[in-house]
Amino acid sequence: MTSHLDATRASYDTVAVDYAELLKAQLDDKPLDRAMLAAFAETVRSGGGGPVADLGCGPGRVTGHLEGLGLDAFGVDLSPEMVAVARRSHPRLRFEVGSMAGLGIKDESLAGAIVWYSTVHTPLEELPVFFEEFQRVLAPGGHLLLAFKVGDERVRLEHAYGHDVDLYVYRFPPERVAELLRRAGLVEVARLVREADAPEKTPQAFILARKPEPEPEAVSS
Repeated sequence: MTSHLDATRASYDTVAVDYAELLKAQLDDKPLDRAMLAAFAETVRSGGGGPVADLGCGPGRVTGHLEGLGLDAFGVDLSPEMVAVARRSHPRLRFEVGSMAGLGIKDESLAGAIVWYSTVHTPLEELPVFFEEFQRVLAPGGHLLLAFKVGDERVRLEHAYGHDVDLYVYRFPPERVAELLRRAGLVEVARLVREADAPEKTPQAFILARKPEPEPEAVSS
C-alpha cells in the first residue's frame, strides 16, 4: 500500500492549486450528489450531531459544503499541499494531514464521515483496511457516506489538471463495495447509482452506511 500512497500524495501535491480552481464549482450542477450530501447531513443532525470528518478532503470544498449544511465538519487529507489550499480557502475550518489507512482520530468519536471519491486510487482488495478504520472512528449510530466510480477496472492517469501525475483510477462494482462495508461492520442504509455526467466516463455510486449500536443486554428474570 505504501508505494501507491506515496504516488498519490506526490501527484496531489503537484496539482493541488489547479485542482482546487478547476473543481471549485463542481457540485453546482450535480443535484443528485448534493441530495446525497443533504440526506447525510440531515441523518447526522437527527441523530444528535457531533464531529464529522471529510476523509480525503482535498481542497476542502465538500468540507465547506457540509459546514453549510449545519455540520461540525473538519477535513483530513494525505496531501500536505491539498491541506494548505483547504486552510487558505476555508480558514474557519480545521484540516489535518493524515492517511485513511491509519487515522489519528479517537475510537468511536465521530458522528459521521464522508469519503467523497477518496478511494478511487486504491485497489479493491485494499479497501477493507480503510473500511475497518472508518468503522473504528465512527460512534455507534454514526453514518458513513461513500462516493466512487462504478465499474470493474483500473485506468492509468499520467496527466491531469494541467500536470504530469502518476496515478491509477479504480472503478468498483457497488455490490462488492457494499459487501466489504458489511464485513467491516457497517450496515448499508441507502444506495444511489446515477449515470455519468460529462466529462465523467462511468456511472457514479453513493452508499450511505451506518455503524450499528450495540444490542441491549438481556435482563435476567
